[in-house]
Amino acid sequence: MRTLKYAVAASLLVTAPLAAAQQISIATGGTGGVYYPIGGGLAEMINKHIEGYEATAEVTGASVENMGLIMRGDADLALVLADTAYQAYEGSGDFEGRQVENTRALASVYPNAVQLVTLADSDIESLSDLEGKRVSVGAPGSGTELNVQALLEANGITYDDFEPQRLNFNETADAIRDGDIDAGFWSVGPPTSSIMNLATTRDIRLIGLSDEEVENAREEESVFAPYTLEEGLYEGMDEDVQTIGIPNVLVVNADMDEELAYQLTQLLFERTDELIDVHPAANDTTVEFTMESTPVPLHPGAIRYFEEVEAEIPDHLRP
Repeated sequence: MRTLKYAVAASLLVTAPLAAAQQISIATGGTGGVYYPIGGGLAEMINKHIEGYEATAEVTGASVENMGLIMRGDADLALVLADTAYQAYEGSGDFEGRQVENTRALASVYPNAVQLVTLADSDIESLSDLEGKRVSVGAPGSGTELNVQALLEANGITYDDFEPQRLNFNETADAIRDGDIDAGFWSVGPPTSSIMNLATTRDIRLIGLSDEEVENAREEESVFAPYTLEEGLYEGMDEDVQTIGIPNVLVVNADMDEELAYQLTQLLFERTDELIDVHPAANDTTVEFTMESTPVPLHPGAIRYFEEVEAEIPDHLRP
């Protein structure tokens, strides 16, 4: 009888179901940008290091769409451009009348750079040369398009001045390669795979911004900052190119469990090397960058981590 009792107990132990892991959805962007590999890398880190959770990176239309997913609770984390996050939090710009007050940040992960690409033999040398041309301004609902609109409007250019095409990063690269468009914008962490792939098949040139154009853009959007695309970044790029940069923010809903938000923030900053192995843009994932660049309040769980590491947290980042 004793043997039978233990056998039954052992059987119950074997057949008892394990608690299901809680799913975490990470909203990223298209596969040709940096959001998707960064989000995928973060998902792998969560699955490896945070017990009881299973994360998946989701392909999306990027920043504007991602804020909607966070607002509706259809995503748990999202990568978004700082200006998009700020507009959503304030209810301005594309978010007029649909304010996302429950936006909270865990970190600013890395800066995007606005990159205007054309073929090397193109007659486009500056922003003003876009007049009458076919130009990709980014996917609909993307942070790229928001950045492009702000940059162009600040410098007296509207969509009426050229033929705008709303293409994602891979589509933009393919269209430039095939001659279907004359130029295209990316707002993404450099280097980005779609431009790298384009540069291996066609000779390309990146169009720089003048000092005046940079300052005009900064007056339009306070989150813009001067940024230099360094010589050799892409094949055939033989000189530095001046442009503007915009921080990328990892945002969550204010309702996220505080302990989970704490563990996610801790994971991001204490295992950054694992994210750098996925994409070099994560070299900019530092506590200092978060304190300097985040445009919306931090989640209490993130604040708890930053207080533990004795970071100086600006007042505007406390809810």
